[in-house]
Order: sequence, then structure tokens, then C-alpha cells
Amino acid sequence: MEVRPFKAFRFNETVVGEVGGCIAPPYDVIDPAQQARLYEKSEYNIVRIIKGRETSSDNDSNNQYTRAADYLNTWIKKGILKQDLAETIYAYVQNFQRAGTQFQRSSFIALAKLEEFGKTVRGHEETLNSPKIDRLNLTRATAAQFGLVFCLYEDEQKIAEKIIEATAAQDALVDFVDEQGVRHRLFAITAKNDIAAIVKMTTDKSCIIADGHHRYETALAYYKETASPKAAYQMIAFANTHQDGLVILATHRLVGNLEKFDIRKLLAGLKENFEVTEMESKQKMLAQMKAEQALDKNAFGIYSGRNAYYVAVLENKQAMDSAAAEKSSPWKSLDVSVLHKLILEELLGIDERKLAAGSNVEYIKDTDNAIDESIARVDERCKQAAF
Repeated sequence: MEVRPFKAFRFNETVVGEVGGCIAPPYDVIDPAQQARLYEKSEYNIVRIIKGRETSSDNDSNNQYTRAADYLNTWIKKGILKQDLAETIYAYVQNFQRAGTQFQRSSFIALAKLEEFGKTVRGHEETLNSPKIDRLNLTRATAAQFGLVFCLYEDEQKIAEKIIEATAAQDALVDFVDEQGVRHRLFAITAKNDIAAIVKMTTDKSCIIADGHHRYETALAYYKETASPKAAYQMIAFANTHQDGLVILATHRLVGNLEKFDIRKLLAGLKENFEVTEMESKQKMLAQMKAEQALDKNAFGIYSGRNAYYVAVLENKQAMDSAAAEKSSPWKSLDVSVLHKLILEELLGIDERKLAAGSNVEYIKDTDNAIDESIARVDERCKQAAF
């Protein structure tokens, strides 16, 4: 990988007050209710740029993208956003709790030279056209990057982590706690020898995108479109896999708005390729899933309301070969691939177009109460099933 330091634009605390009020989650997890809360949280919340409101009078010359550009330019002009003076690699430290255990995850934020997926940068998920068009329109309007791509790399020597640990003993540039209780801290790595050590460490490394496939592909498309040297790099947070704070959390799917949803028909369809077992409770469903996953099986929990819990375990591996013949074996073995291809698409008719529209599937990040929240949404008949 080729990485380099940069001079980021950051919110000016003397103008905006508490910087945490200006921060928003990634654009693709912001629903209308949260968008409204973020608008109210601060007049300078970044949601106005990354997920701005649409209006019925929007047109080619006045829309969420042109307004985003106006906000950006105005905030820079008024000193609300200020650019750092020194070339910097940023240390990013997150502290969070999961199932009663405290974790700390460290990463460094740098610019990485864009390249096609392959030897150095690898992806693992399908991308949809609609989000890429949306992000490309925003990039065209603003000529700026707002969201991080999150990548994983391996370094047993933990070169960056040692630098981050030393840097984190200093005062943080940013320190706030988000709505999920996660503490976020940002520090500046400006010493030339520290920057050189990180740059050198990454030269023979490869990485895999854990989150931000749409952002990465958008950045690559924009670079190809403009051929601008300034667009040749993407802002990326790099996390070493050799750390205890790297916790992989599931993302639950809530299915709704299907005209002819029938749980009996779904179960019958599942039994063609899956072993389906009805469970007596949520606890037994989760225990069965854990046992099956420990055997390296693709296992899914399903809740359809009225205390009806099921575990579906893929038995016919050839089903993925038929459904996604053009995909690689590692891709076909992923839980997310099996769920989306064999269940959501083939049995429920939720294809890529419907996924992009966002009307049939809602995503809930795994937190301590995410499963209970998913079940409640089905029981309240807001959704038809949870996976």
C-alpha cells in the first residue's frame, strides 16, 4: 500500500462548541428520524453535507448536493472548518462495551493511493449502483471526502499501535461519546520519524475493506472521471488485525413491505437447501446458531412474530454455486452472501434493485439490545421478519 499524511479540515471548537454535536454516523445508516435529530443537535452537524434533506422543489441547480457544497464552502470561509497546518497521520481510538466487556480499538487515518481491487486492496461485498451514484454526485459537487473507508491489515510487530499508544498520552484533538455509548478520540501524529515509520510499514502490506466499499468505489470512479492528482488518494482508517479491540459484530436484517409474505412458504422454500429447526425461545435459537457456526456452517436465526423462532443451516453448498456461479469460493462461503442470495433474493424476491431502494430491508447493527429491538419491531408489526 502507498499511504501518506495529509492536512485535514476539522470543526473549530471555538466556533461550534462541543465538537461531538457536529458529528454524524456514516450516511448509509442514517434514517429520517436520526437525520432530524442530527439537524437539531447542532446547526453545524455534518449531516447537512453527507445526508442533507431533500425537498419537493429540488432541481438540477438547487438540491441536496448543491446545498452540501454551499455548506462546505461557507463553513470553510467562516472558519467553522479549519485545515490543520501540519502534515498529519491521525490516531483514532474508540472505546466501547460489548456484553459487559470493555474494548479499545485503535487505527490510524491516512490517505491511501487508489487502485483497482486486487493484490493490495481487496473487497468482500457486493456494491449497489444507487449508493455509488449518490456518493458520486456529492463528490462532484463538493470535490471533498467526508466519510472514512475502514480497512484491516496485518502487522505482528504492531508498529503503528506503538506510535498510537504514545500519541494517545497527549491531549486529544477530538474527544466525544456518541449515541451508542462509544467514545471516540482523535490524536495528531506529526513527528516525521513516526510518520515515516508508518509509511514504511505499509509499503509491503495489503488490506481488506471491512466497511466503506461504496465510498472506495466512488472515490475510484471520481478519480478516473477527473484524472486529478488530488483525487488519487482516499482517506482510510487502517486497523491492525492483531489487537483485542477488533470485534466483528453482526448486522441484522429486518424485512418488511412485502405484499405476499408468508412464513410458511418461506420455511418450505428454505427446506430445499437448508435444515430448518423451530426453536422454543430466543435463547435456544442463539445457542443453536452459535453451535452451528462453531462448526463453520452458515447458520441464520429467523423470527417471524408470535414467539416463532427458527434456525436455518445451509446443507446444500452447491446451491450457492448455482445461484452465484460467477463469484469466488470465498465470497460464496460468506454468511452475508448466502443470506442475500439464497434467502432474500431467491425466496423473498428482494433483488439488488429492491435492496438499493431500501423499502424492504432495514439494517440494525449488533449492539447489546439489537436482537431484542429486532424482535420488538416484528412483534409490533412494523416488520414481517428478522434475520
